Amino acid sequence: MKRSIGILLALVMAAGCTRVGTGGGAGGRANATTIPHTLRYATAEDLVGLNPLLNTQGTLQYMSSLVMAWLIKWDRNNRPLPELATVVPTKANGGISADGKTITYHLRKGVVWSDGAPFNADDVVFTEKQVLNPANNVVSTQGWDLITKLDEPDKYTVIFHLKKPYAPFLPTFFSSAGANPCVLPKHILNGLPNINKAPYNSLPVGIGPFKYAEWQRGDHVTLVPNPRYFRGLPKLQKIIFKLIPSRDTVFAELQSGELDLWYPVPGLYMSRFGELGSGVAKLVQPSYFYNHIDFNVQSPKLQELAVRQALRYATDRRTMWQKVDHRSGVLQESPLAEAAPYHVPNIPFNEYDLAKANALLDGAGWKRGPDGIRRKNGVELVLDVATSTGSQDADEKIEIMRSSWKQIGVGMNVQHYLSSLLFAPYQDHGIIYSGKFDVVFFAWQLDPIGDMSILYACDQIPPNGQNDSRWCNREATDAMYQARVLYSFEERQPYEDKVIDLLVHDVPTIVMKVNDDNYIFNKDLKNFHPNQVSQFDDFMNVDI
Repeated sequence: MKRSIGILLALVMAAGCTRVGTGGGAGGRANATTIPHTLRYATAEDLVGLNPLLNTQGTLQYMSSLVMAWLIKWDRNNRPLPELATVVPTKANGGISADGKTITYHLRKGVVWSDGAPFNADDVVFTEKQVLNPANNVVSTQGWDLITKLDEPDKYTVIFHLKKPYAPFLPTFFSSAGANPCVLPKHILNGLPNINKAPYNSLPVGIGPFKYAEWQRGDHVTLVPNPRYFRGLPKLQKIIFKLIPSRDTVFAELQSGELDLWYPVPGLYMSRFGELGSGVAKLVQPSYFYNHIDFNVQSPKLQELAVRQALRYATDRRTMWQKVDHRSGVLQESPLAEAAPYHVPNIPFNEYDLAKANALLDGAGWKRGPDGIRRKNGVELVLDVATSTGSQDADEKIEIMRSSWKQIGVGMNVQHYLSSLLFAPYQDHGIIYSGKFDVVFFAWQLDPIGDMSILYACDQIPPNGQNDSRWCNREATDAMYQARVLYSFEERQPYEDKVIDLLVHDVPTIVMKVNDDNYIFNKDLKNFHPNQVSQFDDFMNVDI
């Protein structure tokens, strides 16, 4: 179940009110508002839930990296590292069979859950059953449905037998990169018909360097060190994830010293970095996130290719990138980051062109009415647009689009939603996964190997996956699945190229830009070295 993370467009408590950088703190600290060994962090989002088996969200991924149980984590260069596995399976070490259809994980001995119960292969086998339990509200079983048998020859060995080779196995099977399921504790959840409403989901038990202490819904989540973590104690004594849906409020709390870290920071707010004073620093690096506008291609308004092409020509991405994002990120047509090893270069960019947009709609028979809105066969081109609350930058982009789209005879009805509803599962009537939109704004994060099938394959339309645009191009789907059986980037790249060509041609989505990973943080924060695929994996030596 390789799952990419949805996060809001343009990337989505004991301090005083002293301005950051106004005077130094005790013990050589840069800021008087710093609380030693306590990190206060925000993403400008609320939470859907805390169990990554049931929820896909960037904010949850960061916390899950710190708390939950993973076979594999990722180093600062986006390379896999063994966590609960003793080695990363490869063909060279015998972890992957010669035919690519058998994957063997050897597990660490002497590891315990944060509640003291022993961890072993029983937990891995149990969790695989939970992923495949149709009663559980998982987003997708992609990849997991290729498992023919899961062997447990002893308590510290697990062998996955697959129908065919599966290149994304490494991020998919219990890895912290992407919104994938972690290993779950059998001793807590065994015997339940499903885990959708299990008390465990409100305060999960894991095997990370931290453990959950409390979740005050709508306000904050508190993490404290896990004294039973097999690598020892982290340096931080507390992490407080503040659940603040408004980006303006997050920025204000950085100014007042009530926050120590904000990620991901939209370009609009990076441009205001100078307002925060001398006590903060920033980090900018290439990102695997891309901002996009998804079209619901099953909507009668958006089924025609000409309409989607016209809307892309009528979306002034360059102006938005310059004036709203302040040139943060990379303006390009492909969703694949230049920093990724599977990048597809030289895709021509479709510049803003209202004349071409109008010509496409005229040629397709969409006629303007007296009110200026186009209609065809009784269908009116007024689009229901879904976006998040508290996102000034997203709202500014929508208004730019509203003006441009009006000039081609397209109207908008804009609805704002809390992220907890926007990203809620299909079974809980989430806006994105239930298809309750014509147009939606948010961002995806790609995985370390470039598998895009969970987002765009025909069989991944919700509730079976994350293809929220409901795009189905059989040629593209075939290319995605052909790529998945090949274990090297070089073998997969021709199929990656084909998928991107077809995606750009069919326009189920408009790539607004490939992001930068923007961080703003208290200068007292030390040893923070995020990567692009699992930003909070390396936290043992982080301190403030």
